[in-house]
Amino acid sequence: MQTKEIIKLKDITVSFDGEPVLSGLDLNISDGEFVTLLGPSGCGKTTTLRIIGGFVTPDSGSVFFDGQDIADLPPYKRQVNTIFQRYALFPHLNVEDNVAFGMRVQKKKPAEIKETVDRMLKLVNLAGFNKRKVETLSGGQQQRVAIARALANNPRVLLLDEPLAALDLKLRKDMQVELKNIQKSLGITFIYVTHDQEEALSMSDTVVVMDAGRIQQIGTPQDIYNEPENAFVADFIGESNILDGIMHEDYLVEFFGRKFKCLDAGFGPKEPVDVVIRPEDIDIVPADKGHLTGKVTAVTFKGVHFETIVDFKGFKWMIQTTDYYPVDSVIGIVLNPEDIHIMKKSEYSGMFGDYSSYSEEFDEMANPEIDLTEEAEVQE
Repeated sequence: MQTKEIIKLKDITVSFDGEPVLSGLDLNISDGEFVTLLGPSGCGKTTTLRIIGGFVTPDSGSVFFDGQDIADLPPYKRQVNTIFQRYALFPHLNVEDNVAFGMRVQKKKPAEIKETVDRMLKLVNLAGFNKRKVETLSGGQQQRVAIARALANNPRVLLLDEPLAALDLKLRKDMQVELKNIQKSLGITFIYVTHDQEEALSMSDTVVVMDAGRIQQIGTPQDIYNEPENAFVADFIGESNILDGIMHEDYLVEFFGRKFKCLDAGFGPKEPVDVVIRPEDIDIVPADKGHLTGKVTAVTFKGVHFETIVDFKGFKWMIQTTDYYPVDSVIGIVLNPEDIHIMKKSEYSGMFGDYSSYSEEFDEMANPEIDLTEEAEVQE
């Protein structure tokens, strides 16, 4: 069943003080979807959100809502509501009056307002909090009031600009679950802005990864993580070892002077590529049994695993393993075809993937132990 498109941004360009913020951005969002705009500070994600909300007018391009051009429509006439990082609750009003504020502005009947307030407070797990003063509430409870107030006007789309940033870690995780449950129960479109990768992956139907005013990749959380399209996405979403490689032919890549089978195709013969290997996908074996051999330069205990930095021919990899290998250990690694992901070269190539900064021993491995004698051998 094909989902209905509710928002379409076409060729959006925005500059502030002559500096480009968005450059030719195209984005389609489906009705009932939980979409997260993810990227570092200054990438343009909040500007994109504000364009949808009507708070920023693009220099060029079109904004469509349900097929209608809304570029000139003011925010209060759009079927959109926004929750900001600062909840902007009215301190002189109690919980009920905060939630009811928008409906009273619209002159809805008192009985309808009362029924909606009670329903919204129940939805956000604040039933019975009607008469509480907002300044007596915790940060998480205040955020729930802000959500209830935003939903009370029955918007088609809810915009959320880093709404969990002010909460502590445990409360953030609890609220991630609550927000996703609220979105599912209401079935409306949520567009969420964050720079937190874990938050984006755990909550979203679709993740839009942005950098430098452009969309780098759009996909499901699984696609974004498992099949990044360039080195920026691979590095920004989780940890990645990103190496220079050469694609000899379909399903055959070379790096570190050795050839490995992979699952990727569609590249030109001898095409230079970026090779991504996630730290959790690497199997450590005795040095004499490895496809590659390297020396441990740093180990950090992370609770459920050790982050182990290993020097392979001057390039430091991160390996996440539940086994402890002390500094100066010489280890081997085995790489299976499904553990190797191939990406096109991009402007981000060569910028990420070397974990030298994790180790203070920058010069200890001028010639690390690595067997490169069988350069033509294809590793199974």
